[in-house]
Amino acid sequence: MQDLDAGIVHFHDTVFPAKAGLFARLATTHTPGTLFIGCSDARVVPELITSCEPGELFVIRTAGNLVPAYTADGDGVAASIEYAVAVLGVRRIVVCGHSGCGAMTALAERHDLSAMPTIADWLRHADAAVARSAGPSGSVSTPALVRANVVAQQANLATHPAVARAMAAGEITVEGWVFDIATGTVSVLDASGSDRTVAA
Repeated sequence: MQDLDAGIVHFHDTVFPAKAGLFARLATTHTPGTLFIGCSDARVVPELITSCEPGELFVIRTAGNLVPAYTADGDGVAASIEYAVAVLGVRRIVVCGHSGCGAMTALAERHDLSAMPTIADWLRHADAAVARSAGPSGSVSTPALVRANVVAQQANLATHPAVARAMAAGEITVEGWVFDIATGTVSVLDASGSDRTVAA
């Protein structure tokens, strides 16, 4: 395991000096072009996958890359979405799922989550994805669920007023991606779940 203190020293002494001009601009400017909604999984690092510099992505990470549908009560996810769209003016939103997702595996394999009620409650935001990807016997494969979940979360995202307004005005695009950890491939899904591969 990497020593975090040593990592900070390396950043300060080596990485930061090489990007001093960038950080000087970022100290007074925050204009990311993309809102990236991904999974909390430690293996999925948005800036690494997209080769983005600091300041280019506004990132929300949740277990299972879930986006609760909008409610008047609001929460941290809704507030972050609203801020990215209404205040920062991002022009693109990416919802990114990934291979081997623990949240989707738990749902596909019907794990007993009774000892983890908070997780069980959170994963209900994937109910539409489970229903969409279930076969005739009710069985669900994890890869199919990962893909269906990306499409379902895009639909949930569109219920947020700031997103709906920006989409209606043609000011923003919403995309669904699936990142394959083993190959580094990113597939872009359309609304039906069909895809095109960005890199293979």
